Amino acid sequence: MDLLFMSKRTRLGLFTYVVFLGHLCNGFYLPGSYMRTYSTGEPIFAKVNSLTSIETELPFSYYSLPYCTPSGGIKKSAENLGELLMGDQIDNSPYRFRMNINESVFLCTTHPLSEHDVKLLKQRTHDLYQVNMILDNLPAMRFAYQNGVKIQWTGFPVGFTPPGSKDDYIINHVKFRVSVHEYEGTGVQILGTGEEGMGVISTSDDKKKAAGYEIVGFEVFPCSVKNDPEKMAKLHQYDQAESVNCPLGLEKSQIIREQEKISFTYEVEFVKSNVRWPSRWDAYLKMEGARVHWFSILNSLMVIFFLAGIVFVIFLRTVRRDLTRYEELDKESQAQMNEELSGWKLVVGDVFREPNHSKLLCVMVGDGVQITGMTVVTILFAAFGFMSPASRGMLLTGMIVLYLFLGTGAGYAGVYLWRTIKGTSEGWRSVSWSVAFFFPGVVFIILTILNFILWGSNSTGAIPISLYFILLSLLFCISVPLTLLGGYLGTRADPIQFPVRTNQIAREIPAQKYPSWLLVIGAGTLPFGTLFIELFFILSSIWLGRFYYVFGFLLVVLMLLVVVCAEVSVVLTYMHLCVEDWQWWWKAFYASGSVSLYVFLYSMKYLVFDLRSLSGPVSAILYLGYSLIVAIAIMLSTGTIGFITSLYFVHYLFSSVKID
Repeated sequence: MDLLFMSKRTRLGLFTYVVFLGHLCNGFYLPGSYMRTYSTGEPIFAKVNSLTSIETELPFSYYSLPYCTPSGGIKKSAENLGELLMGDQIDNSPYRFRMNINESVFLCTTHPLSEHDVKLLKQRTHDLYQVNMILDNLPAMRFAYQNGVKIQWTGFPVGFTPPGSKDDYIINHVKFRVSVHEYEGTGVQILGTGEEGMGVISTSDDKKKAAGYEIVGFEVFPCSVKNDPEKMAKLHQYDQAESVNCPLGLEKSQIIREQEKISFTYEVEFVKSNVRWPSRWDAYLKMEGARVHWFSILNSLMVIFFLAGIVFVIFLRTVRRDLTRYEELDKESQAQMNEELSGWKLVVGDVFREPNHSKLLCVMVGDGVQITGMTVVTILFAAFGFMSPASRGMLLTGMIVLYLFLGTGAGYAGVYLWRTIKGTSEGWRSVSWSVAFFFPGVVFIILTILNFILWGSNSTGAIPISLYFILLSLLFCISVPLTLLGGYLGTRADPIQFPVRTNQIAREIPAQKYPSWLLVIGAGTLPFGTLFIELFFILSSIWLGRFYYVFGFLLVVLMLLVVVCAEVSVVLTYMHLCVEDWQWWWKAFYASGSVSLYVFLYSMKYLVFDLRSLSGPVSAILYLGYSLIVAIAIMLSTGTIGFITSLYFVHYLFSSVKID
């Protein structure tokens, strides 16, 4: 009955809400969480990604080497924006599996290797390039022992060079172990290997029908095999081949040399597993030394909280004492006290004077707001599980999309600060355009230089020209209009009103015992202490091919970094005002932004001491170029956090003082 008395608009709104809620209930979907089931004997084709190496960090196409190609031709898989920027090139492959059928298969025999083929294979072998394969969206995983420690890798090497040998050997036989999880009630069981190397499937109950199998693991065991050319010449693709027990001696391995024909074979074994589909990524995301990782992070957090608490208590007591003593005196006593106490009250007529290069400051703050918003939202989504590792490139794609749509906040912040400093909206369009192109322009210049290097190396990591146009189109069609819209909204908002008037003649700043920039640079050490341990794991995941998925701790570190940046910048601003230095604007920005300097220096340290295998000037230039982009982004983000906090602190401080 109550529905009859609702207004038409209310009923329409309720109906829309119910429909939207129904769509959420039925259509909720996490990226990379779609489960695929296979029936017995159903063909499954593996895919191949770019060849990668921790020696060079230059990805190359899988088919740049003389490998077997699919009978239907090479077809590229659809890739998102993040995959293209990361240099991934996912293609189809001739590796065909049949669910629950264990078999040994002949793939192909290459043409006699030319001088170019031999040179390329040897070079990729010496540079420790890895073949990366994907089955049902799971990367191939391999375990190896190094100095008695079990190490987990993704992919398998192109070849190997035995110690003390001048010969190189190619990996031309791979045994795949595919772990499958059986649905309850399927009644299908793998008994073993029957005639011609084919697995025998037994049904325990004829009334039970196979509902499907989930692939929950994909492990590879590579080896090199010298095959009999006469036997291989009689075989066709997907014919049954002899099973191989790896590893073999060097005399039975396939050497890389000219005019040599290489035959490729593979084996596949399906094993039942108790691992369920939602947990299949646990083996990849398991981090070695987890206790040390968590203990180090926790220890760092406790130290930073302790130091920040001390700084905050000292600062709060000092400011409150000054304000209380200042307000309890009459005017004559206040004038006398100005000469005796700390000098922050003496710069009352200059503290809000326009800083040098005010437009650049507004532009950097606007871009900092955009980068900070992008980072916070991305880590929040990742921490709550919306960024699945199965969705390759999704993290980078999400960051780019968020950055584009947060242009409104960047334009608003830049123009709002411009109006606050200038007291007028004149010139807001110029500020908005500068905000829209400042950081993207810096990134574009660095990426273009790196791209020329990658083009010269014929690497798949090079950004195609078409992708350049796509990125520029997204910038001009989404980010720039939204930034201009944000700038317009900034002109309509009421600016911050300064509590004191600015004198016409600037007050002379007394000579300081130590240069102020030294204090500003040193202030970045405290924020850096909150993230340097986490930074090590992030760099390892990027440059050593390891998975990083502890976004929960990364979110905690980010929150702590924001707090510490704000406190450090406020304390440094107060210290400068106490010595009558009223030029606090840029110093407040760089006090917290200087953490980027330590991040870049730490990246160089990581390059020298932890990436010692990185070879060649090209790889080093690429590493430093990408590190520079990250350092600039961190500077804009942390600097903006510190500056905005200091601006409101200075406004509060001087609005709390009685001034004629």
